[in-house]
Amino acid sequence: MKAMQKKAYIKTFGCQMNVHDSEKMAGVLRQEGYELTTKHKDADVIIMNTCSVREKAEQKFFSDLGRFKNMKNDNPHKRIAVTGCIAQQMGQEVIKRAPHVDMVIGPANYHMLARMLREASKPAGEGALKIAVGDNPDLASSELPMARTEGARAWISIMYGCNNFCTYCIVPYTRGREKSRPSASIIKEAKVLASQGYRELTLLGQNVNSYNGGRTDFPDLLEALDAIDGIERIRFVTSHPRDLSHKLISAISGLDSVCEHLHLPLQSGSSRVLGAMNRKYNYAEYKDKIDMLRLAVPGIALTTDIIAGFPGESDEDHELSLRALEEIGYDGIFAFRYSERPGTKAALMEGGLPEGVRLARLKEILDLQEDITLKKNISLEGKVLEVLVEGMSASDSAMLSGRTRTNKIVNFYLDRPDGPDVSNGEIGTGSMVKILIKQAHKHSLTGQYSGETCG
Repeated sequence: MKAMQKKAYIKTFGCQMNVHDSEKMAGVLRQEGYELTTKHKDADVIIMNTCSVREKAEQKFFSDLGRFKNMKNDNPHKRIAVTGCIAQQMGQEVIKRAPHVDMVIGPANYHMLARMLREASKPAGEGALKIAVGDNPDLASSELPMARTEGARAWISIMYGCNNFCTYCIVPYTRGREKSRPSASIIKEAKVLASQGYRELTLLGQNVNSYNGGRTDFPDLLEALDAIDGIERIRFVTSHPRDLSHKLISAISGLDSVCEHLHLPLQSGSSRVLGAMNRKYNYAEYKDKIDMLRLAVPGIALTTDIIAGFPGESDEDHELSLRALEEIGYDGIFAFRYSERPGTKAALMEGGLPEGVRLARLKEILDLQEDITLKKNISLEGKVLEVLVEGMSASDSAMLSGRTRTNKIVNFYLDRPDGPDVSNGEIGTGSMVKILIKQAHKHSLTGQYSGETCG
């Protein structure tokens, strides 16, 4: 009788870097003979890939972890692994709080996953390694198998860690100092992805602008990737405003595959608060770079991050953040109430604001930005936009969904009599099509297939 294949379940919290890390762990699991499942009850191995950047994600993780205790009691052979930033930050403390956890692995040690899984199958007391949270000097040059989750778009990590030490952020302590991958390794991976049919790449790093691959800086890397046949779109996150150089702006403007979209975290419209955050720029300097970008790349879509209720933030500081949203006119934002992170300098600051104040300020920010985003989206009604199809729409199974070069999500119908035969798969994931925008919404656009494809 054929043995049943082992199954693994991965739950991912947090940022795109974590999602990409989960793809790496999924690749390792498949190499070890595991089949991925979306049902944790069916899994022989459960991996919780965690985030410690915000308190809410941490609370959700420990809540989920507690529910797995009974599952482990019912099946002692089930293995539970905690990975990601909470694993790195808390280490042994995770196992103290949750003794049913078998493995704790930090972001620099995913190459240890296969070994630790095998050792976890040993009888208790035989020296199985349970915790791996040390530094890995070879992280930037190490390569792991990958099980990617999307058929049109792929992520590539180009660097790891951060040297900026913003006072509210735990990342330099959980991800370590900056380490850049060799440019040759990145280019090789991109060429393989192009040969597999991926048309869009997103380059990942805590601060991609400071990438340093030997003699190759970030604009040079973009130029090398732009030259790869088959790669039609390139995006990157995250950028630090301090390191947004004239050379990088020229690359965004001049390279055909680099999309007209940039995520540039502001965090606050108050220069005083930016100083307390150790952001290393003031609002005027940030705004100057926005003006240069818009001059060089007309129509560029801009998104940002905003923190509401940072310690010591006054009513005037908050008003400056609202004014910045109106003055700059972002296409979208990611806004969060300030969340105290143990181990950061901001956690020791005086002037902490009540939860109610932080939430009220967050609501004002989100409400204002919704109006700004909707107005920008309405301006696109009646235009025909290039859309890369990502799959079926999550909101309507009769529609397909994709993304514009400016990162707008478009859901669209294909019922056009003179269009391609969709039933034969001529339009699907990975197709580049032209869509007539019919209706704007707060967070997406609805359109109609125009009958034209691109490329």
